[in-house]
Amino acid sequence: MKLKTRFDVLGLGCAAVDDILYVPDYPPPDGKVEVRARERHCGGLCATALVAAARLGAKCAFAGTLGDDEGSQFALDTLRREGVDVRHFVRHAEAGPVRSVIVVDEARRTRNIFFHVPPRLGAHARLPSRELILRSGVLLVDRFGIPGMIRAARMARGAGIPVVGDFESFGYPRFSELLALVDHLIVGESFGRQFTGATTPAAAAKKLWRKDRSAVVITCGARGCWHFDGSASAARHLPAFRVKAVDTTGCGDTFHGAYAAALARGLPPVERLRFASAASALKATRHGGQAGIPGRREVERVLA
Repeated sequence: MKLKTRFDVLGLGCAAVDDILYVPDYPPPDGKVEVRARERHCGGLCATALVAAARLGAKCAFAGTLGDDEGSQFALDTLRREGVDVRHFVRHAEAGPVRSVIVVDEARRTRNIFFHVPPRLGAHARLPSRELILRSGVLLVDRFGIPGMIRAARMARGAGIPVVGDFESFGYPRFSELLALVDHLIVGESFGRQFTGATTPAAAAKKLWRKDRSAVVITCGARGCWHFDGSASAARHLPAFRVKAVDTTGCGDTFHGAYAAALARGLPPVERLRFASAASALKATRHGGQAGIPGRREVERVLA
């Protein structure tokens, strides 16, 4: 039996720290170039989705694995500052956030990304506690720490708690087992096409459908999203809100977080999608990943 809800959204997955360097142009081998500006941001699929859900009014908790390094502390401080409860995170000496150095070429408007994935991150194999999982309104999972994700998703599904999946890639051990436990599957067009072999997002949504799922959503940026819930013969299209995009970093994770927050509030399916679409559209109008995520009142004004 599901216990009284303690958190609206519980996330166990990836946090990241991105150091961004802005240069006039990318140097050739053995070259030098001046760094005109530098920034540090917290990112990651799960962490960004939790920040989005929190800004949109959901009570959120992060219970993934991080370490003792300064990058882990930066990620925890950022989540805490955004109102995400981090008291249940798991500390491990070999763990940490995904670390990236991103070099932005201002002349060409391109970027080069150099990233490092620590030996341990994401969900712990035996934590958090069953009680914490069963007191969550929505469980948010990604592909980091798959054995722990499977454990948590099984507990959640067994208690009737919805599981929202945020995946950018596949081909990992036991990934198909985790994928089968997700009942609200939201993936980008690239994942959908590559995983299913479908030629259109609508076909990909239908191929990813299972009778024990509640929704499959394929997001396509400015072209909106296609969603399938088994109630019709084909996937339906929801157009994107028309905005002037300046930075799409974090839009997909914002969509996931907004959808999870709307799901926890009990909004009907199409309203959940419109809420998530409006939040991600507003995010695209602002620079920065987590920095550009809107608040609930802003999203509601767009929807009104």
